[in-house]
Amino acid sequence: MYTINRPAERTPVPARSTTADEEELARSFAAADDRAFAAVFARWRPLVHTLASRSLGDAQEAEDVTQQVFLAAWLGRAGFRPERGPLGAWIVGIARRKTVDALAARTRRAKLVEAAARTLAVAPPHSAQSPPETALDRVLLSGELVRLPGPQRQVLRMAFYEDLTQAQIAERTGIPLGTVKSHARLGLHRLRHRIGADAVV
Repeated sequence: MYTINRPAERTPVPARSTTADEEELARSFAAADDRAFAAVFARWRPLVHTLASRSLGDAQEAEDVTQQVFLAAWLGRAGFRPERGPLGAWIVGIARRKTVDALAARTRRAKLVEAAARTLAVAPPHSAQSPPETALDRVLLSGELVRLPGPQRQVLRMAFYEDLTQAQIAERTGIPLGTVKSHARLGLHRLRHRIGADAVV
């Protein structure tokens, strides 16, 4: 993952009216000034991280989202419009969208793990003997995924590694949704039989 080398920590800056200094900083940031990016990151990172932490309840996930926010802001700086509001508000808007995305991805992963656990006949989710992640880890690490037929492998890779829903996979690949579902079902079925008794705790 792209990692931002962040400057020294600073305390969150309280919300305030846009000053001439902030306007100049916003102009420099929009003009791709590296020093402006460092200043923007140092100024708003604590606020973004706090917002993400409160919503996600996980420090590492919040840090990942924070990195994504500033990377997205930098890459999408051409979309910043000062007349629509200050730079800080624009960054907070990105933070909210990235946090929602992270929550949605978490939900998709949980559903995928539960589905894999059921398909591979491991112990029920949240079992002390066999946490749901065990089934997914075995699927990902067994090396069996690469032995699946091409369409099934493609669908499961996009689901496992890119956190895509079946509808999103259908949209990206152009494969009919019903066919995507069929590939996913058959792929998981093949994995269950290939892994066999080794998948059962």
